[in-house]
Amino acid sequence: MKKVFALLLTLTMAMTLLAGCGGKEEAPAADEGGADAQQSQQEETALSGSVSTDGSTSMEEVIGVLGEQFMMDNSGVTVTYNPTGSGAGIEAVKNGSCDIGLASRALKDEEKAGGLTETTVALDGIAVIVNAENPVTDLTLEQIAGIYTGAVSDWSEVGGNAGTIARIIRESGSGTRDGFESITGTEDACLSDQELSSTGAVIEAVRTTPGAIGYASLSAVEGQEGITVLSVGGVAPSEATVLDGTYAIQRPFVFVTRTDEALSAPAQAFFDFATSTAANELIAAAGAVGVAQ
Repeated sequence: MKKVFALLLTLTMAMTLLAGCGGKEEAPAADEGGADAQQSQQEETALSGSVSTDGSTSMEEVIGVLGEQFMMDNSGVTVTYNPTGSGAGIEAVKNGSCDIGLASRALKDEEKAGGLTETTVALDGIAVIVNAENPVTDLTLEQIAGIYTGAVSDWSEVGGNAGTIARIIRESGSGTRDGFESITGTEDACLSDQELSSTGAVIEAVRTTPGAIGYASLSAVEGQEGITVLSVGGVAPSEATVLDGTYAIQRPFVFVTRTDEALSAPAQAFFDFATSTAANELIAAAGAVGVAQ
């Protein structure tokens, strides 16, 4: 009887061990299923699609570095930029042909009333530039206004060598022009010898014309040869003087969106990134001043 009981006990223990082993073999399968589900969920939530931006040529460097970093962080998203000028960018977002408009000026009241919202991404100094052969290195706001309204027509009147001043300006609708004229008080009175449609064209015209004066985004003129960037009222344009407000000729870099229409998921993610503190260092590298805090 004892032998029979011992045999039954041995069989019972063996069956228990086998059942336990069977249970342990099923656990990894459940874990593998969970990992697959988690990976599938991550793939579904990854951003994909495109973000179209359109507008200010002055924002080329800023939008370039922001777009490049965002695409590195989100490989399924493409950010595009169409350098058409602030006015065209505002119209493009208004009519729905782009996700985000780019303007190097604040929106006008009528544009806001028309269903648009502005968000300042950065600040930018508008640099006043002359040909490198010109000995003038500093002008006051009043002298700059006098030059562009015709009250001053010869460089000798502002401390330079005798010679006719050639005024280079941006085209109507340019955010740079709007900012420059509003700050210098030359709206509706600005004279020009040459009107050009891009930042690069203004720099090149000043570079190749000894008597020329023009204006362009600070981020675009840094490191350029053949031109001199003037100080204004004794203050040179820089990131520090733009941020603290001591440099007088500055304007905002603005994202323009439709007030009553939500952005797509990738466009909203790009917007959030560009207006976050994480973007400040990139914006600074592009020559502008980030404002996120």
